[in-house]
Amino acid sequence: MGCGRAILCIIFPPLAVMDRGCGAVLLTLILTCAGWIPGCIAAILFNRK
Repeated sequence: MGCGRAILCIIFPPLAVMDRGCGAVLLTLILTCAGWIPGCIAAILFNRK
């Protein structure tokens, strides 16, 4: 994961997982609406290599 992607995971998590598929985007969006920190954690987990 690059530095830009990591910053995007923190600022707007659903945008950071756009290339991972519809399920990842929906799950990250739901978690971000429930709380910002769970959304960030989900985005980081989806983007790690």
